[in-house]
Amino acid sequence: MTVDAIAPRGVDYDRVFNQAIDRLHAEGRYRVFIDILRNKGAYPNARCFAGHNGPKPITVWCSNDYLAMGQHPKVIAAMEEALHDVGAGSGGTRNIGGNTHYHVDLENELADLHGKQAALLFTSGYVSNEATLATLARLLPGCVIFSDELNHASMIAGIRNSGCEKRVFRHNDLAHLEELLAAEEPGTAKLIAFESVYSMDGDVAPIAAICDLADRYNALTYCDEVHAVGMYGARGGGISERDAVADRLTIIEGTLGKAFGVMGGYIAADRTIIDVIRSYAPGFIFTTSLSPVLVAGVLASVRHLKASSAEREGQQAAAEQLKTLFAQAGLPVMASTTHIVPLMVGDPVKAKKISDILLAEYGVYVQPINYPTVPRGTERLRFTPGPAHTPAMMAELTQALAEIWTRLELRQAA
Repeated sequence: MTVDAIAPRGVDYDRVFNQAIDRLHAEGRYRVFIDILRNKGAYPNARCFAGHNGPKPITVWCSNDYLAMGQHPKVIAAMEEALHDVGAGSGGTRNIGGNTHYHVDLENELADLHGKQAALLFTSGYVSNEATLATLARLLPGCVIFSDELNHASMIAGIRNSGCEKRVFRHNDLAHLEELLAAEEPGTAKLIAFESVYSMDGDVAPIAAICDLADRYNALTYCDEVHAVGMYGARGGGISERDAVADRLTIIEGTLGKAFGVMGGYIAADRTIIDVIRSYAPGFIFTTSLSPVLVAGVLASVRHLKASSAEREGQQAAAEQLKTLFAQAGLPVMASTTHIVPLMVGDPVKAKKISDILLAEYGVYVQPINYPTVPRGTERLRFTPGPAHTPAMMAELTQALAEIWTRLELRQAA
C-alpha cells in the first residue's frame, strides 16, 4: 500500500470557495463593482471602463458623496496644500506617529459641530462604530445594549464583539424599546444604539423620544449620524442638530466619507468617554491614522458646510423633485422624508437587470441593493440626487426607468 493510499483525504478548499460564489450567483446577489473614474469638477459626470473600448461617459446616481464635496475646490486645494507641506502619510498610529496637527484641528471642529467636549477620528465610519460600541460595552460591567433592528452592520459587529447581552427592538418602535428597557434590573448598565437616518428606507429615528426613554431608565445613548452629518441642521450637525437634541445624546458618531466627501469616521462625546475609547479601543490604538492629506480635505469640507447651507438646500430640492417625477411616472418610489430616494423592485435578479440596462443603454449608474444590505424580497435601487443633478438629468432618468419598467413588465406603483 502506498503512502498516498493511506494519507487522509484533505478538504477540497477550491470546491468550498467556488460553491460559496456559486450560491451568490444562484440567488441573484453576486456583487459586481463598476470600473469608474469621476471627472473632477464635473460631478455627477464620470467615466466607466468596464466592457468598453475606452471610457464611456456616464452619470452617477448612487454616490454617498451627497453634496459633491469630494469635488469642491476648497477641499481639493486644501489636500494639495497639505500634500506639499507634510507629504502623503501619517507615519503610523497616533501613538507612534504622533498627533498630526490637522487631526487635532479636525477633532476640535467636529466636537464644536456637535456641541460636545471632544471628538476622536477613526479610519472609517465602520471602524468608529465597531471599535466604540465594542469597547464601551466591555468596560461597563453587565452592560445590555438595546439595538434597533435596522442598525448598520458595523454597529451589529461592535455589539457582537463586545460580548455583552443585547436586546433588539423593532425598528423605531418606542413601545417595544420601553418594554425591553423595563424588563431589566434598574441597576443594569444600559446603552441604546440607533441611527438618525436609515439609509436604505430614508426614514428618521425619533431621537427626542428615545432620549426620554434613556432618561427614564438611566441608559446611555449612541446615535449613528453617518447619513445625516453635513446634510441637516443649520451647520450640518445632523438630525440631532436639526431637532435640537444633540446635547441629550451621550455619543454621536459620524462619517467623513459621505456628505463631507473624503474619508474617515469619528465620535463626539464628553472628554472622559473620548479618552476611554482613545485609550482602550484596539480599532483606534493599532491602526495607522488617516493621512494628513485626507484630514486637511475633511477640515476644509466641515468648515465650509458649517457656514454654507447652499449645498444642503440644493440637495433637498433635488431629492424632492426626483421623488415627484418618479411618483408621476407610476414608478414604485418608497416613502422617504430624507434625501434618500429608494425605488422598490422586490427581486434581486430584476434589480440587477434594471441596473445593467441603465448603464449599458442609458449611461446611468445606480447600484442594485440586495440582501444582506436589505431583507430578502425588498431589493431596490437607491438614488441619491445631489445639488449638481440637473432637472434635465432627472427627467432623462425618469423616462429611462419608465421605459425599462414597461419593457420588463415590472410592478407599477400602487
